[in-house]
Amino acid sequence: MCEVFAGQDPARYRAVNRSVRIGGHSTSIQIEAAFWDLIDEIAAGQSMSTSRFLSTLYDEALERNGMVSNFASLLRTSCLIYLMGKAQHPDVPQAFHIMAAE
Repeated sequence: MCEVFAGQDPARYRAVNRSVRIGGHSTSIQIEAAFWDLIDEIAAGQSMSTSRFLSTLYDEALERNGMVSNFASLLRTSCLIYLMGKAQHPDVPQAFHIMAAE
């Protein structure tokens, strides 16, 4: 079983920095390449550029929670939610719906 995970292409877990503009400020986000691929896919599914998607997600999280303490972690968990949604509804292409925490 570990061969499936340990044998993956190292480029998938290589850290990648991207410069983005969020809330009018330029910043750099570092996450693994595999997550960037998913974020690009999610953004395309929302008919947004990746930059616009990131800015929208940040603004919505800020509005809902009052702060965004770790945006990179928010992005990673958003990718997991996206993949879980695809697994539950494989017939719905690129659907991305986050259920709000109650």
